[in-house]
Formats: sequence, structure tokens, C-alpha cells
Amino acid sequence: MAGGVRYSADWGGMARYTAMVRKRVEVHYRAGDMQLSTIGTLGSDTGKAIYVEERFTSGGKEKTMRVEIPYAYVIRVAEIRDETTQPRGVLKPTKKK
Repeated sequence: MAGGVRYSADWGGMARYTAMVRKRVEVHYRAGDMQLSTIGTLGSDTGKAIYVEERFTSGGKEKTMRVEIPYAYVIRVAEIRDETTQPRGVLKPTKKK
């Protein structure tokens, strides 16, 4: 595991991603001949599939979108940090010549 990315080949047992449940993740997966990605909260890990969910408001109503991704189609799962909590770099002052 490098940089918070867990590859499906790195895990031999069931429920490979339970340590990431309830964390914000980016999942890359196969769907036919395409590679897709989704970002959301890892809702659950059944040992055969993972569920990524995203809550949002549409038309004044709270809604939840849930994506089921079987293990066989998972390419990689990476925990992501919320942009508001990421540390910002400090710019170094430049000298005038």
C-alpha cells in the first residue's frame, strides 16, 4: 500500500476495504471496456462488493446516490481528503534583482 491507495490485488481475504468504511474515497473501476471513477463515502464492504454513496440536495430534497462495485471490477480505492482540510503550501518570497 502506497500513499493511501489500496489495490485489490494486495488483499487476499474477505472484506478488503473495511478500514476505509465511512471515509471519503475515490474508486476507479471497470464497466465493460470503460474505466470509470466515482467519489463518495465508502458505505459498506460486503466481502464481495463495495458500496460508495454520496448525499446531496436536489429540488429541496435530500437524496442519496449509491453505487455497488463488485470486487472483480475494482481497479483501485484511494482515501481522499476534503479540500477544506488539506494543508496549503506556503509561498516563499522572491527576491528582486
